[in-house]
Amino acid sequence: MIYNIILSFVLSYLLGSIPTSFLMGKFIKGIDIRQYGSGNVGATNALRVLGTKIGIITLLIDIGKGFLALQIGKQLVSEPTNLFLICAGLFAIIGHIFTIFLKFKGGKGVATSAGVFIALSPLPIAIALIVFVVTVWISKYVSLGSMVAAFVFFLVELIVNLRNRFADVELLIFIFLIMIFIIIRHKTNIKRIIDGNENRISFKNRRDN
Repeated sequence: MIYNIILSFVLSYLLGSIPTSFLMGKFIKGIDIRQYGSGNVGATNALRVLGTKIGIITLLIDIGKGFLALQIGKQLVSEPTNLFLICAGLFAIIGHIFTIFLKFKGGKGVATSAGVFIALSPLPIAIALIVFVVTVWISKYVSLGSMVAAFVFFLVELIVNLRNRFADVELLIFIFLIMIFIIIRHKTNIKRIIDGNENRISFKNRRDN
């Protein structure tokens, strides 16, 4: 059993490490996305640099990495505990942020975290994703949407735990830590928002050539 647990964590990390936007840039556009836009290898920069269609595909794949990591864990370990699934998800998120394929410099982990939480806590993350879409639609700031959604996700999960007498306290703690980490990863974005220099996203009249 211990070997399957270790294997699950290794596979989760490697799956999370797949640099989707970097591969999209290389094989579809023939560019290194790290040299354009914000230089980040996340879905937001892919949307900005590679175009709407490729950006959305990148986003969905990055979400899928987190979701699939937990499904693999469930197949490798019989009767997996919540703590095991949380750890498997954490390894996928770490893989995305510190990808072994790009000298441990990856994205900010928001999309892959969403995939993990779709598997772990579907209703609260669905509410958070709606908040994300509305916030981005109104503000045109993906960074702001990510941070607001992370906070709302934690808040909803907290309410759920208050109602069930903290039956899922491990998950609540995990969500809290991810929320804090996401905010820290966006500290430069926060400064740019305050200064009025943050990049806005637009889905209109985009060039997808």
